[in-house]
Amino acid sequence: MKKATCISVLGTASDVGKSVVVTALCRIFRDMGISVAPFKAQNMSNNSYVVKGHNGEWGEIGRAQVVQAEAAGVLPHVDMNPVLLKPVSNVGAQVVVLGKAVGESSAVAYGQRTGDLKQISIDALERLRDKYEMVVMEGAGSCAEVNLKPRDFVNFAMVTAANARVILVADIDRGGVFAQIIGTLELLSVEERKHVVGVIINRFRGDASLFRDGVDFIEQRTGLPVLGIIPYIHDIGVDSEDAVVLDSFEADNCGKSSVVSIAVIHLPHISNFTDFAPLEKHRDIRVTYVRRNQTLSKYDVVILPGTKNVCGDLQWLKQVGLSDKIKTYAQDGGHLVGICGGYQILGDRVEDPHGVEGHEKEVAGLGLLNVVTVLAEEKQLRLQKGTWLPDGTPVWGYEIHHGQTAATGEVNHAIQFEDSGQTDGVISANGHIFGTYLHGIFDSQIFLDTYIAKVRPDLFSLPQPVSTSFDTLGDTLGISATHTAAYDNLARVVGENVDIRLLLELVNRTTGSCAT
Repeated sequence: MKKATCISVLGTASDVGKSVVVTALCRIFRDMGISVAPFKAQNMSNNSYVVKGHNGEWGEIGRAQVVQAEAAGVLPHVDMNPVLLKPVSNVGAQVVVLGKAVGESSAVAYGQRTGDLKQISIDALERLRDKYEMVVMEGAGSCAEVNLKPRDFVNFAMVTAANARVILVADIDRGGVFAQIIGTLELLSVEERKHVVGVIINRFRGDASLFRDGVDFIEQRTGLPVLGIIPYIHDIGVDSEDAVVLDSFEADNCGKSSVVSIAVIHLPHISNFTDFAPLEKHRDIRVTYVRRNQTLSKYDVVILPGTKNVCGDLQWLKQVGLSDKIKTYAQDGGHLVGICGGYQILGDRVEDPHGVEGHEKEVAGLGLLNVVTVLAEEKQLRLQKGTWLPDGTPVWGYEIHHGQTAATGEVNHAIQFEDSGQTDGVISANGHIFGTYLHGIFDSQIFLDTYIAKVRPDLFSLPQPVSTSFDTLGDTLGISATHTAAYDNLARVVGENVDIRLLLELVNRTTGSCAT
């Protein structure tokens, strides 16, 4: 079988829209009948998801590649993101290789092992090339960081390994688009530039025809075609790769008309914040990410999210004074939710006997749920579906955690899983506080609607009970109608503004275009 053709989407900087462009191209090529898969050699993100690995085992990869696989209409696999770095501090990260955590590493130590990780990534890419007709590869950050090049195996190292054609993406919204494009190309070697076949300008506001002279300048100066100008898309509806987007979220959310106010505590090491995308999209809910000490009484619900550093974030809550505010909120009858690390924080204490997160062996929790968590060396990874025990509502999602949480007395369990019969999570005696390990629990529309109706019974009626299977509900093993519509819309917008025919023509040439 012929090896898959490879397209590499590289950026002039971080957060220029590489992930979104790859997602769109995966959907466009899928709609053209091409068997396509995404690939990113290394991700740095605490937004991860459980997928199938080798030998049928569960593994985890960056959320961005899961989204791209969904857009491509294929099952996500650990080969699509062979190396994942999950930051646990400002200088260190947990290293996940082919879906499995292999320990923590400082930036210096990690740089010394990139040779081995490069070969692992090349092998994963080759397995994808044997299985699919096309692989759309994503770079990381700027592809022209000269100080990082000796250790960078994500950008041109993968391009060279696959003889891929490169599409360079620049963000005009941040300004300096000419310097972004021309400066990046000037910093590339002659051999690297031979792989670059075109440029895409992203996040353009206004009438793109007014930028015609700018396009002419770029094409004349670089010798490369501008393949398209993608407009600024205010609500892409596609899950984000990392927490950078939370910095701009409030501005987009502030004008939203809503009746239910939900606060998510923005922990320093927040992870899997895609758990709250269904809340952000709900027409009757406004989400606020709380970063500083403040009174919480104005919120209908307060959520403690997942975190990659439970002990460190517990200490942060206490240092900034939010721990006392959360306790007061709970004592006053507020509705409080903890997911994964947030669940552990709500308990009596967190023990770390193996040093999974650092040197602290034990940290006192907030004491709002009668549970104790011990961080184990082995991480638990699995997809789950089950029943919300108080009312029989179906729920589904995934688990990614080192913690093993046990009750310290009589408790009300939250969920019973369908396959194993095991229980998960705890609900307080008054029913206002619950914790769970189930990421994605709000993806169940019936659960979300039921929960909101119980929080604000003055505004909402309980939805009708459902008596249907998980298959017909569209559980976590499938793709929600909301996501499907988002991928279709993204593909439409990009397809209307990027010359896909020319892109494919350039990609299928036997040699790269040399920009001199």
